[in-house]
Amino acid sequence: MKNSCDIVIVGGGLNGPALALACAQSGLTVRLIDRLEASELTDEAFDGRGYALSLSSQRLLKATKIWPAVASQAQPILEVKVTDGKAGEGPAPFMLAFDHAETDDGPVGFMLEDRFLRRALLAAVTAEPNITQHHGNVTAQSITPCAADVTLDTGEVVSGKVLVGCDGRNSGTATRAGIGRTGWGYKQTSLVCAISHERPHNGCAHQYFMPSGPLAILPLAGNKSSIVWTEKDGLARDIQALSDSEYLDVLRPRFGDFLGDITLVGKRFTYPLGLSLANALAADRLALVGDAAHGLHPIAGQGLNAGFKDVAALAEVLILAHRRGEDIGRSDVLDRYQQWRRFDVAALAVMTDGFNKLFSNDNPLLRFGRDIGMGVVNSMPALRRAAMREAAGVSGDLPQLLQGKSL
Repeated sequence: MKNSCDIVIVGGGLNGPALALACAQSGLTVRLIDRLEASELTDEAFDGRGYALSLSSQRLLKATKIWPAVASQAQPILEVKVTDGKAGEGPAPFMLAFDHAETDDGPVGFMLEDRFLRRALLAAVTAEPNITQHHGNVTAQSITPCAADVTLDTGEVVSGKVLVGCDGRNSGTATRAGIGRTGWGYKQTSLVCAISHERPHNGCAHQYFMPSGPLAILPLAGNKSSIVWTEKDGLARDIQALSDSEYLDVLRPRFGDFLGDITLVGKRFTYPLGLSLANALAADRLALVGDAAHGLHPIAGQGLNAGFKDVAALAEVLILAHRRGEDIGRSDVLDRYQQWRRFDVAALAVMTDGFNKLFSNDNPLLRFGRDIGMGVVNSMPALRRAAMREAAGVSGDLPQLLQGKSL
C-alpha cells in the first residue's frame, strides 16, 4: 500500500517531530517514520539526560505551541561562567561571565530534561491531524522525477514530494542517497549524568576547560544539575565501569564543593566524540537535518540548537515555496535551505573543533593565552554582550520560527 503526502520525515527523535509540527501547522501533510513505538520514547522516569536550549530554540518551541507544555519544567539559565580548571585546583582566576541582566533578550537559555521535551513533542505530533506516524525500519528509498518513495519493513511504501533525513550521524537516508561524510574522531568520550546537590545553583551554568576536555555543570529544575564531562576514551571507559560511589569519587575533585555534597540521580551515559559533516545538506527531493547533517563536539552545547536551526530554516523554505505554488521537492527549492545553513554549519564546526584543540590540553603557554583572552573579553561589556547574544542564538540571519514568529 502506498501512502502519499507532502513531506516524509525519517527519524522520530527531537528534530523530526519539531520539523513535522512546524510544517503541519502551516498546512503541509507529513508522514513521520520512526523505528521505535511511541511507548518506548515516552518513559516518565528521570534518566539524567537534559538539553541546554538557546533562547532562539525556546522561541521555536513557543512558535510551534510546544513551550506551554514544558515551561514549568524548564530551568532558566541566568548566568554562564567559563574558566580553565584542573582537578583538585578549582577554577583559574580569569573567567568569562555572562549575566542575562546585561541584555533585554531574557535568559541566556533554558535547561530542559529529555523526558519532558520528548513527551511534549510526541503528544503534539499525535494530536496534529496533518501528521501520520509510521513505526518500522526503512529498508529502501528511491527518488523519481515527481516523488521520493520510502519502503518500510512492514511492507508499506510512503511517498512524498520531499524526503527529510532526521536519522542521526549514521543516517541511512544519507547513505542510501549516496551522500558521504567528512570528519574525524577526537579520541574523547563524554560522560553524561545528573546530580543532586545541597546548595542551590541559582540558575548558573559552569564550563570548566580541563586538560582532557570540558566539564559542563548545567542547572536543572530544583537542586539538580546535568553533568557533561569529557575524558580521553580509555579513561572514560574505566570511569564508566566504576560503581556509583567510585564514579563520584572521581568526579568530586573536578567538580569542587561550591554546591555542597553531591549524589548521582538517574542513569549514566557515555558518548564517543567526533566531527561528522554530511558532504551535502540537500539533493533532489531530499534534505538532511540535525545530526544527519552535522555531528559536532559538545564543547559549545550547540548540538540540538543547531538541529533546531535546520528545522526552522527548512520549514520556512518549504512552506514559502508551497505557498508560491512551487514543487517543494525540486533541487532549486531545497538548495535554498542548503545555502542558508551551509555557512553557519561550517563556521560552527570550525569553532567547536578549534575550541577543543585550544582548550583540551595542559600546555602552559596556551593555558596562559586563553586565560588572558577570556579576561579581556570579560572586561569589555560590548564584546561580552555580543558573545552572549551569539550563545543565545539571537544574532545573524534568523528564520522566523527562531524569532518566535509562526509561519
